[in-house]
Amino acid sequence: MVSAVKQPILAAPRRFTTCDIGDALVRLNVRHGGYLSGLRMFSPDERAGPSRIFGPAFTVRMVPANDNISPKPPKHFADAIPSGSVFFVSQPAGYISACWGGLMSTRASKAGAAGVVIDGRVRDLNEHRDLGIGLFARDLSILGSHTFTRSSELNVPVSYRLTETEKDEVKIEPGDIIVGDADGVVAIPPRLAEECVRLCESRWNIDEATRRCIENGEDIGPVIKRLRE
Repeated sequence: MVSAVKQPILAAPRRFTTCDIGDALVRLNVRHGGYLSGLRMFSPDERAGPSRIFGPAFTVRMVPANDNISPKPPKHFADAIPSGSVFFVSQPAGYISACWGGLMSTRASKAGAAGVVIDGRVRDLNEHRDLGIGLFARDLSILGSHTFTRSSELNVPVSYRLTETEKDEVKIEPGDIIVGDADGVVAIPPRLAEECVRLCESRWNIDEATRRCIENGEDIGPVIKRLRE
């Protein structure tokens, strides 16, 4: 859990891009490098700029609206997020409706959310951008969640299905460190955060040395062979 991770280590991945982190997690044998393929930045800009989100995941599991068996949360899920956390909302597959809108982003911003990740669709795009909130989702919709889906469980493990396959999934645990930027979103298991940072730093130093050589006119092939292998 996040509480078991030292705060300097918890904060350290903030310095690196999702690409840096994904490469490090591949080397640590994390399935798919923790990459949540299929998500893209919609706010504050669309796949552009230096904006990023970073924080421990607070998960929300959505179910079909007609599901009368699954539990119901004690409060509206947008009122439950701890300050500094990233909302991670898991919407059932196959719905064209949104499960997140502008009013929810307004509440999340007031509550101090570090960002929002929707495994599903969102709407009210300009409202999110006006707030400047970091928001990632699979796609957009004009339809709200009413009659389509509802929230069920809060801060429980959820599965994220990858876009390239129907059966391949990444497990998101409450407290996983979520990092999102223009390139995409990655989830870091807290137990691997320290080693992930070490690998990111090592590769960053190598990449900077490689960049200097290329800028000085050297061919990239021999430089990579000399510095990376």
